[in-house]
Amino acid sequence: MTTKILIPMIEPADALPHLRLAIRLLSPEGKILALKVVRVPEESSLSEGAAEALNSRAVLEELRTLVADERIEPKTLVRVSHRLSSGIAETAKDESCDLLILPWKGYAVSEERLFGATIDRLMEHSPCNTVVARVNDLSGCARILLPIRGGPHAEFALELAGQLAVSLGGEITVLHCEQRFTEPDFGEWSYRFFIQKLGLHPHVKRLLAVQGDPRSIIIEEARRHDLIILGAGARTEPHAFFLGPIVAHIAQATEKPLLVVKTPRSYHAWAREGPLEMPRSLSETVDKWFAENTFHRKEFEDLTSLLKLKEKQGVSISLGLPALNEAETVGNIIQTVKEKLFDEAPLLDEIVLIDSGSTDDTVAIAKDLGIPVYVHQEILHQYGSYRGKGEALWKSLHVLSGDIIIWIDTDIKNIHPGFVYGILGPLLKEPEIRYVKGFYRRPLKVEGRLLAEGGGRVTELTVRPFLNLFFPQLSGIVQPLAGEYGGRREALERVPFFTGYGVETGLLIDLFNEFGLRSVAQVDLEERIHRNQPLAALSQMSFAIIQVFIERLEGKSRIKLIEDVNRSMKLIKHQRRGYALEVKEIRDQERPPMISIPEYRAARRETLSLRERQRL
Repeated sequence: MTTKILIPMIEPADALPHLRLAIRLLSPEGKILALKVVRVPEESSLSEGAAEALNSRAVLEELRTLVADERIEPKTLVRVSHRLSSGIAETAKDESCDLLILPWKGYAVSEERLFGATIDRLMEHSPCNTVVARVNDLSGCARILLPIRGGPHAEFALELAGQLAVSLGGEITVLHCEQRFTEPDFGEWSYRFFIQKLGLHPHVKRLLAVQGDPRSIIIEEARRHDLIILGAGARTEPHAFFLGPIVAHIAQATEKPLLVVKTPRSYHAWAREGPLEMPRSLSETVDKWFAENTFHRKEFEDLTSLLKLKEKQGVSISLGLPALNEAETVGNIIQTVKEKLFDEAPLLDEIVLIDSGSTDDTVAIAKDLGIPVYVHQEILHQYGSYRGKGEALWKSLHVLSGDIIIWIDTDIKNIHPGFVYGILGPLLKEPEIRYVKGFYRRPLKVEGRLLAEGGGRVTELTVRPFLNLFFPQLSGIVQPLAGEYGGRREALERVPFFTGYGVETGLLIDLFNEFGLRSVAQVDLEERIHRNQPLAALSQMSFAIIQVFIERLEGKSRIKLIEDVNRSMKLIKHQRRGYALEVKEIRDQERPPMISIPEYRAARRETLSLRERQRL
């Protein structure tokens, strides 16, 4: 049985017959992948497909609703590519698909020429077992005709026919068209042995051996059958025929449901145009990632849908709120998020404040609102404590219980539940995504005036230039220092945490190095208003972050630059009569992966055991 089937959505509203076909061929634990490829002109950057990718995800969500009554739950994918055929082939390879189901060439009149050429090219260089299907309702197709003309597709065609015979309660007629054997890939001895095996197949009821023109013989026999399964022609002529001249003739002569199959084994004559996939440049890789892995919080506004995904996956979700003297904003943040995502739609299993020693009313406000509070200096105290947000985040892994962990800053003045569900959405909808960063417009207040843009000065002047220089795969991240992000515990617990300003940069680089670019996503959270730090503080932040970059480069043995003397920074100090220099040590410590801490492993084992007992 097939375990993973890919179905390109050319016209998603008309895809139901192909989804039904996939269900009949799928193993009990298998998956159906519904793919929408966004085409970007060759002369344009793939990143320009981001907006259309967002629209395509919305269309595929409508498909989920359409097939809900069919008991079909496809996983939806949106990919961008310069060529439709490349986008389909690359996805089939990336997702390790067993079967690709393609619609018939004349499927969509508006794209007939385009998609016809796409099918021809995919069939010439099949990325996996492939079926081109002209089907509608197969429920009455009990008599299956399987013409066998030799070639490497015969075994696959028989396997497919057998699966459908079981599903439809039907039987197979094998039509053996005698012919000369000229293809070295499937010689005469192998073919004769295969014909002998057919007699032992439980669903082959008739085995007809005939000679003559295979086209007329197949057309005559098709009148007495409900479904025809054919192997693709050995020598297709893409500009003149569709899947070979025999297939084209049979398709025109009968309106019976028709499946044309092909395995990845190709004939030498099919290699005229070279491989289907061309090596992709680094820039194109980043552009493709940007278009496919950039989301918008509005895509996840349906909280009921997110809640169903959470319950189906059986995961728990924690929100950690790192705080230091945020009495002005923390209460509104807690109330807004708790009301919408904890009380009304219980997406969150816990909301926890991780305090770093506030001297204002931050802790009291959180407790009054019923939120548990931990002081990070008191968590895992046997390992000491450092100042900094990164230290609070690292220690929060020990006290938060969720399988998915979200963190948002507590100085947001325009808080919206979307700051949380926007981060959560991709993690629930895309299993391969392990880490999600938020981004937004960041107004900057200058001399009492609020400018629409201008925030994120360290990002634009330090972090993004360094990413482009040394980690260019991450150059599509809009705001690597954004304080709103989240990930799967299984990923977060396996990477180190810098204790201070470098925590976001370190996490991004380390998670990318550990799990790859496709595991990272970003979400547009629209706008974030918060207090802006003075330029002197931003200078120190940049100094700490640059050290993180250098340490990661040293770890890869790329460069050796930093010594202990470089950990101190000379700050410009303004005095009444001029300026002076003040030396300050700015150095982030690096905490090891939390999974390496014995107390953490013991606590996790206890938590998992308790969860298992509760399930029982």
